[in-house]
Amino acid sequence: MQGVTNRAVRQALARRGPPDVLFTEFMRVRHGSAAGARLSAGDLGDAAAFEHGLPLVVQLIGRDVGPLVEAALAAQRAGAVHLNLNMGCPYGRMNVGCGGGMLERPDELPTILRALRDVMPGSFSVKTRLGWSDPEQIFALLPVFEAAGIDFLVLHARTVAQRYDGLAAHDVTARVVVSTKLPVIANGDLCTAEGGLRVLHQTGAAGLMVGRGALRDPLLFERLRGRAPQHPTPAELLLARQTFLRDLAHAYGALFDADGQVLAKLKSSLSAMDDEGDGRAFRALRKAKSVEAFCEGIEQLGEYADGDASGA
Repeated sequence: MQGVTNRAVRQALARRGPPDVLFTEFMRVRHGSAAGARLSAGDLGDAAAFEHGLPLVVQLIGRDVGPLVEAALAAQRAGAVHLNLNMGCPYGRMNVGCGGGMLERPDELPTILRALRDVMPGSFSVKTRLGWSDPEQIFALLPVFEAAGIDFLVLHARTVAQRYDGLAAHDVTARVVVSTKLPVIANGDLCTAEGGLRVLHQTGAAGLMVGRGALRDPLLFERLRGRAPQHPTPAELLLARQTFLRDLAHAYGALFDADGQVLAKLKSSLSAMDDEGDGRAFRALRKAKSVEAFCEGIEQLGEYADGDASGA
């Protein structure tokens, strides 16, 4: 989730009910820069084999084989051992040959993927969509992915043209699973434990990639494992969000010096949460003009949770 997830969000999620694996937000490959500057200093600072004790997959987004290979090598020198190529982002300038835009030029993919595989001794995976505009395109891509020797496939079950409209077509995910020898990680509309477990059961996927769902319910990974209630009450969900936002405020405070920057980042995470039923509780957070006011609002969430619990 570009612009929303980052090292602070990963830290807050990893502290309580962490996922099995963490992914970075995509790192933009600079195509007009010198070979030694394909990735920003900030992105190189995030490149690592592990983060918070969990395997970390570094995700690249780019267009041309040369710069992508140079970026992959730079990420490895910085410490990365797991690499993912983003071929699914549907937005803005990323569509100009990058992200989901790569699906408009499938003839170039064998060369790009093989070159990245050749320089990546650790795991190499692809995150993609069903196709540019045709959801059946994925079936023509599977032999390409297999021939390139990728380790696993993350599949968002929409086309690039759909962006986030409609529902993820996990019936197609199920067909993909039985059509390839690659492990398939299902992605798209995985916001509840019940829904995630249903997708696992119905598709036979090897796992789930969760983004927005983990912000909406910070204990989602624990619920999927059966270590937390699968169907949280409104009060339980609000308390989980309170704890997550408290941890996130601490993480951002350590990461950035400027109050305005911390507040903007906190609000970006808040906006990604589904506040259905939490509108009154979140009102003070949305209106906060300072980090101090935002943190006061976080503590007030407990009062709303107490009210929900007493009214249950």
